[in-house]
Amino acid sequence: MSENAWIIVKVARTQGSAPRDAGTMMRVFAQGQEGTIGGGALEWEATSMARDMLLTGKGRMQRIMPLGPDLGQCCGGTVTLDFERGALGTDLSEPPLWIWGAGHVGRAIAKTMAPFEDRLITLVDTSAARMPRDLPAGIAPFVASDPVLAVAHAPDDADHLILTYSHDIDLALCDALLRRSFGSIGLIGSGTKWARFRRRLHAMGHTVEGIARIACPIGDPSLGKHPQAIALGVATAMLNQLTSVKGERTG
Repeated sequence: MSENAWIIVKVARTQGSAPRDAGTMMRVFAQGQEGTIGGGALEWEATSMARDMLLTGKGRMQRIMPLGPDLGQCCGGTVTLDFERGALGTDLSEPPLWIWGAGHVGRAIAKTMAPFEDRLITLVDTSAARMPRDLPAGIAPFVASDPVLAVAHAPDDADHLILTYSHDIDLALCDALLRRSFGSIGLIGSGTKWARFRRRLHAMGHTVEGIARIACPIGDPSLGKHPQAIALGVATAMLNQLTSVKGERTG
């Protein structure tokens, strides 16, 4: 079994009450996972099935999971899960991307990055009503009433973009992410916002060096403030970073 093999587990359909909506995805590796399909016994069982697929070499399967006593869940509905095998090559082994905020900018960034198919993207928001229904494959929606609690679900090497509707939530996410491992952090905002955040993060006990790991603003300000312009700037920066890393590996 390749150490770069993985299984995408996707909620294909739901009937009745279910912990997550159709379209929700997670990626399962032999020794870990990215994303979530709702936790609990359903996720445990799905993860076990995915790892069996990794061992047997099976490429694709579908399972209908009743959410009743057999799984110890009281939802009472059913969930149809799709399992599909993939393998990451050297060009597709990028850190996962977590986008905090499913507003106009978050949606634009997610939809701009998804076609590159180089990483699993998790789009987090506090409300299912704010989550777009037309997300491309490769984007896992994650509804969390308290986003700070969702930070614990992110992989240690994940890149993070913080652009929620609330400055208070943005600050709390910066604080929580600085207290754990991460790949990178980008924060949307003006110079005034960032100056205020730097002062408050320092008062929370963070070092100057730690705070400096947060990039603010994100994207290319010269392109303007339109959500798609910000998304293009962010995508360009990430692609430039990828090209630089590849050059270091081959140089």
